[in-house]
Amino acid sequence: MPREPRQFRDAPLPLLGGLTAADFLRDHWQRRPLLIRGAIPGFESPLEPDELAGLACEDNIEARLVEEHGPDGPWQVSHGPFDETTFARLPERDWTLLVQAVDHYVPEVAELLETFDFLPSWRLDDIMVSYAPPGGSVGPHVDQYDVFLLQASGQRRWQLGGKVADDAPILQGIDLRILETFEVETDADWVLEPGDMLYLPPGWAHHGVSQSSDCMTFSVGFRAPSADEAVTSYADYIGEQLPPSLRYADAGMAPPADPAELDDTALERMRALILETLDDPDQLAQWFGRVMTQPKYVDQLVASETPTAPDELVAALQDGETLERSPGSRFAWRALDDEHATLFVDGDGLVCSTALARALTGGEPVDAELLTFDDAPRVLTHLLDAGSLCWWHDEQE
Repeated sequence: MPREPRQFRDAPLPLLGGLTAADFLRDHWQRRPLLIRGAIPGFESPLEPDELAGLACEDNIEARLVEEHGPDGPWQVSHGPFDETTFARLPERDWTLLVQAVDHYVPEVAELLETFDFLPSWRLDDIMVSYAPPGGSVGPHVDQYDVFLLQASGQRRWQLGGKVADDAPILQGIDLRILETFEVETDADWVLEPGDMLYLPPGWAHHGVSQSSDCMTFSVGFRAPSADEAVTSYADYIGEQLPPSLRYADAGMAPPADPAELDDTALERMRALILETLDDPDQLAQWFGRVMTQPKYVDQLVASETPTAPDELVAALQDGETLERSPGSRFAWRALDDEHATLFVDGDGLVCSTALARALTGGEPVDAELLTFDDAPRVLTHLLDAGSLCWWHDEQE
């Protein structure tokens, strides 16, 4: 049932300007930018600026408004939800509206993520959509993650300033990390039309300025936990599973030369304790699967108020009903042995058959055909009650 892995290595991909996935990953991914003219030929935005503004007015949707010449000062940043009076007061130029995770709310936008399946799906974060009238921008800046910038409508001018150091000076006193200095690289100044796309690796300075009254850009971002986040999170995960009896110990120690000295032997004992508890590949895999499938917005998952009976779920599927992956839910899997895997969904981990895990993470319909797997009723019921799956008719309402 699971779809067969696509053979990307030798297939030129229009989305990558005719490069194969292997070429792109070798030469560009996290290395250097790539401008792709006509990445999606004839692309028409599935979203209008007014619809984006409507999303920005809704509760629980992350939205920002950046005004280069705001009423309270330069580069003013406001956070949603907004209302009609906010947009009514805006000038005709030099501002930008940014709405996060639009793929969670607009299925046609979410479908774009399928075109990036030459990359691990668990690395994808979300699609942020920005709208700006002429002159609108967020200033020259640096992102610490990979991003594909797809021009959805209108035109935007992009200038690149090369890779910059982590401690590059930024403007002080504003709620944006705008670079103090920005020098455009040679041959790194382009105007993108609808369907054009620019890939940027982490740490690359860039500046995008709207050139039209209908400029919308879709930013496909990727998850990349920082080292400090990863170390803290993994240590917490391991710590929750360790018994209180596992402690620093120094049986057989020699009398200290100076009772107040932290000697090398003591430090080595502590180092060994820490490394032995953390250096566990199986535990690392379980933590990593959970952290990389954590939902971006936990409140989007609506858990069932009452548990679902597995036989009722089976009956509904056999009657022709189908389940859908909830918007924003994240799925991944890792094999445990030849037949079993951990299915990671929205920060949780379930042991099931590898075949079922592949089916649920591979995009296949969640319908009665999955009942050929013996563990499907248990797994599907758990995911439905957790809010990671929902009935198709519920999702359409």
